[in-house]
Amino acid sequence: MEGMLSKLARTLKPSPIQELSHLAQRCGAINLAEGFPDFPAPAEIKNAAISAIDSDFNQYRHVQGICDKLSKIMKQNHGLDFDPLTDIAICCGQTEAFAAAVFATISPGDEVLLFDPCYETYETSIAMAGGIPVYVPLDPPQWALDEDKFMKAFTPRTKAVVVNSPHNPTGKVFSTEELEAIAKACCTMDCVAITDEVYEFITFERKKHSSIASFPGMQERTIITSSLSKTFSVTGWRIGWAMAPAVFASAIRNIHIKLTDSAPAPFQEAALTALSSPPQYFESLRKDYEARRDHSIQMLVAFGFGVQFRPQGSFFVFAELPGDWISSDVEFVEALIKKAGIAAVPGCGFFHTPSDGQQHQRRYVRFAFCKSMATLTAAAERMSELVGITDDIIFRK
Repeated sequence: MEGMLSKLARTLKPSPIQELSHLAQRCGAINLAEGFPDFPAPAEIKNAAISAIDSDFNQYRHVQGICDKLSKIMKQNHGLDFDPLTDIAICCGQTEAFAAAVFATISPGDEVLLFDPCYETYETSIAMAGGIPVYVPLDPPQWALDEDKFMKAFTPRTKAVVVNSPHNPTGKVFSTEELEAIAKACCTMDCVAITDEVYEFITFERKKHSSIASFPGMQERTIITSSLSKTFSVTGWRIGWAMAPAVFASAIRNIHIKLTDSAPAPFQEAALTALSSPPQYFESLRKDYEARRDHSIQMLVAFGFGVQFRPQGSFFVFAELPGDWISSDVEFVEALIKKAGIAAVPGCGFFHTPSDGQQHQRRYVRFAFCKSMATLTAAAERMSELVGITDDIIFRK
């Protein structure tokens, strides 16, 4: 029967992150693999969803109010002008918004530049559109953008550049200078920028997220994608959006309708309450996640992990295995689940450039800290048990 599958279906690999998450669930492991909170969403937002369901907002629906609110937010935060009637498409989460953006812009044979390491779903969306992903490595340990490497990656077939900031898996917030270089290249090479800005409100130490659309010449060639999921701890609601010039937004909206018709109606209604949250909510969000970040880094450093780069945003630590451990990232993660009951993600799954001479690609593990302090403390206790194992030397030299 496998011969009846399409070529795409046969080549697509299961998501290692979701597979690890399912394994954690089956084994009763603490899940530091998948990026979803294990603490409650804000009560007022949940109550808004319940009220919407009780009010029978349960059929196909487009809530224009979300677009109105997003337009105001982007003007206030980034100085960008989006027409809420024509420039915003509501989708089923950022993942669908990003895929629809790719389908709206990429034709077979077009090349798309991505910064490596990068999140797993980008490559899949590009491949489904018939595009060709081209990876530009970021330089560890600070994950800096080398402008020369970036410019050499362009060819006459380059159609788009994917910009994910704050960045998954590293937690990097691209600097103003880096964004300026990317913006200049997009304008010079006549390329589109497709962004993933889901962690836009989760930044630390006075770092501020800047959308590349706000740089000169970029709003007319940028598709911004984001969602409700990370900012409001509702990853299962699947409310996301794409914001772009009308010609792109219209195409994305049409693709979204063909794929899923509409995003969940009651959660669209609840999104209005979420997006109207006061400034104190976002400040509290940053402080809470910064405390979780610091707690997680302290735990990992105490066990000998290298954390040369402190995440500037998102809710992941991309930690390097201790120098005296001979295990690979995959071996470590397997042992972490089996021996300590903790799930994390081997870093090699985020790298796509050739690993020859790039030993660091097998030395990183991503830990999610979007968990309660009780969960993080329990993980630290279990980790100490694993680190204490020295008899079956798959770890230490």
